[in-house]
Amino acid sequence: MKKKVVVLFMSAVMAATVVTGCGSNNGDAKSNTEASSQKESEAVAAGDTEKSTEADADADQKAADHVADLIDAIYVQERTDDTDKQCEEAKAAWDALTDTQKELVEGENADPEYFGRDTGDASKDDPRNQDEIGDNEILVVSFGTSFNDSRVADIKGIEDAIAEANPDWSVRRAFTAQIIINHVQAREGEKIDNMDQALDRAVANHVKNLVVQPTHLMHGAEYDEMVEAVEAYKDKFDSVKIAEPLLGEVGEDATSVNDDKKAVAETLTAEAVKVAGYDSIEAAKEDGTAFVFMGHGTSHTAKISYSQMQAQITDLGYDNVFIGTVEGEPEDTACDAVIEKAANAGFKKIVLRPLMVVAGDHANNDMAGSDDDSWISMFKASGKFDSVDAQISGLGSIEDIEKIYVQHTANAMNE
Repeated sequence: MKKKVVVLFMSAVMAATVVTGCGSNNGDAKSNTEASSQKESEAVAAGDTEKSTEADADADQKAADHVADLIDAIYVQERTDDTDKQCEEAKAAWDALTDTQKELVEGENADPEYFGRDTGDASKDDPRNQDEIGDNEILVVSFGTSFNDSRVADIKGIEDAIAEANPDWSVRRAFTAQIIINHVQAREGEKIDNMDQALDRAVANHVKNLVVQPTHLMHGAEYDEMVEAVEAYKDKFDSVKIAEPLLGEVGEDATSVNDDKKAVAETLTAEAVKVAGYDSIEAAKEDGTAFVFMGHGTSHTAKISYSQMQAQITDLGYDNVFIGTVEGEPEDTACDAVIEKAANAGFKKIVLRPLMVVAGDHANNDMAGSDDDSWISMFKASGKFDSVDAQISGLGSIEDIEKIYVQHTANAMNE
């Protein structure tokens, strides 16, 4: 009987132990399941966030690429019936981008600076595309610039001087670079005539006497294209006269100089010396300072004009003034060649300034930009000079240069 009681008691204990053990295991399993479920939820959430981030990045890039395509579409040298609409679409699409998306804009010619760079107040400019011209028109033809401040100071400065000297004539504007016209129109809403538009406007306004004054530096490719465009309209006016560019006739060889080149060399040098803080070119020389005037350069036969300007400077006794060109044509005007000339002559201070009518993209980027291949960067990197500075100012903003254009216009009228 006692054995039976003991057995029953032991059986009860074992059963309780089993039940207790089973209860403990179930609790751990539940806890483990909950932890696993939480981890899975966190993983899903992380995955969703990553996918969302990727989707946002893709959307940003797609929006930026769309704007880049629209910019590339108007970065062309031909106006079409769709140009006005394309300019509006490009600006509207740019304005709709976030700041992050704007930084992603990159195309064949597009970049964030196309719309984003601050180049000054365009409202100060005058596109001079008004009708009601009258019988007599002076059409001032420029390559053009999208830099607002430079357009006002350099191009409008010349136009204003010509208008003031000829109160009985209407002064109008034309740009030869459709790429620039489109840029200004898209970004600023300012519409500037190209050559055909300006000439068509003159015809529609029944202009009788047309004088064309180019602001071009020389008789280069742009000048030739302008002359060709005017020739196509010459029978639509009673008289058409084309004035000289800034440097006048090209001349026969590299040593040929003329009054225009002399006046430009004297005026530009005097202005650069003054801005640099010297009383004279001689004082600058004594201080070890040389001036480098950077032109565009060209493969056109008119490139000899740069050699002639250097010859003119030599004739004036300015042996601390050097002529260079962005394109390095002529070859001895390339940046590395000019660096060697200035260093070999013993100058330790360099002042760069454009030999260009407008201080636009070339002056701001090729000459004074922060990239390694800009002239100011290459002069500094040469290690040959103690200081290298830049004066970003076009020829068109100098009063005495404006007077040369005024005289060229008068000469054409009096031919």
